[in-house]
Amino acid sequence: MRHTVPLSELQNRMTRFRARMDTACPEWEMAALFGRINQYYFTGTMQDGVLLIPRDAEAVYRVRRSYKRAIDESLFPCIEPMNSYRDAAQGLTRLPQRIHLETELVPLAVAQRFQKHFPVTEFQSVDPQVAAVRAVKSPFELEIMRRCGDVHRRILEERLPAMLREGMSEAQLGAELYLVMVEEGHQGVARFGMFQSEIAVGNVCFGASSLYPTSFDGPGGNLGMGPAAPVLGSREKILNKGDLVFIDMGCGVEGYHTDKTMTYMFGAPLPKEVVAAHEQCVVIQNQVAALLRPGAIPSEIYQTVMDGLSPDFLLNFMGFGTRQSRFLGHGIGLLVDELPVIAKGFDEPLQEGMVFALEPKKGIENVGMVGIENTFVVTPTGGVSITGEHPGLMPVY
Repeated sequence: MRHTVPLSELQNRMTRFRARMDTACPEWEMAALFGRINQYYFTGTMQDGVLLIPRDAEAVYRVRRSYKRAIDESLFPCIEPMNSYRDAAQGLTRLPQRIHLETELVPLAVAQRFQKHFPVTEFQSVDPQVAAVRAVKSPFELEIMRRCGDVHRRILEERLPAMLREGMSEAQLGAELYLVMVEEGHQGVARFGMFQSEIAVGNVCFGASSLYPTSFDGPGGNLGMGPAAPVLGSREKILNKGDLVFIDMGCGVEGYHTDKTMTYMFGAPLPKEVVAAHEQCVVIQNQVAALLRPGAIPSEIYQTVMDGLSPDFLLNFMGFGTRQSRFLGHGIGLLVDELPVIAKGFDEPLQEGMVFALEPKKGIENVGMVGIENTFVVTPTGGVSITGEHPGLMPVY
């Protein structure tokens, strides 16, 4: 197997992480990363193991399964096998009492098993520090994300329109779309950090089904297969002439994601007021994108844009009914939903190389969700889309 992530990239990530910890947590002793996405970020492979990062010693990646695969895939300088956390503890010269770990991710049972062999008296969160480091993408990461964005654009702007057929179900389109995604270069899975979140393809919706409520914190809805599997699309919801088609999906290439939403007018144009609401969402996307410059404050961007919207437009904006999301965009990378977020409470300045999915959307009763979403890189001249520039509401007649 080829080594996907260069050694220099891994070294730079670890250096930035240590510097962030020294600033944010001056008394930190050790970080223990159990999450496979974080392990991949720092080592270039994702296995069943734990990455131990002592403050004053070399980091070691202890792997239970598969050690061979880890060696094949990773250029990380210190990878060692283990049968249990006992082996990991015995390999250290000093066992810390304070451990920083992924409190948003690690189950209590795993932490307790770890604690049997590490005399930890205090667990603290490492999530904000890891998220801050991962938020700024390197040229290596941005190159992958640009390739992913081009795959994403081809799928939704070039291939999907020809797939729409009167009488097909949402589930049929979702299944066919997945095959096209893989053909075009999608890695087969889109990953989220939100607790217990999962998707098959994304929101694949005809007409007003995109307004149906879900537990996912996003503006769009989805009927899904049913209560036990509210994903993919409904077998019963059939595409008819005059329907709004709403497709919101993540795409992944070599671990990295882009996020994009496209809408289509199938068989007939939509009413003028629906088109006008959609066009206003496109204006908002472009307004936010222009503000994505180094030094800008996400919470201020959010407030500036929201303050400029009329009360009438705010009705069912970023959701439908009482189910409205309180953001305009979110960070994206190894997960679709990363930090920071264009929302209240995010007051740390943007940095060049951050990447955001911007998704202003508005629900229209009995019609569906209009709006747009594209993925943008923060640059000195504003956000640059890497998923295309089509304004949406593509006519498919």
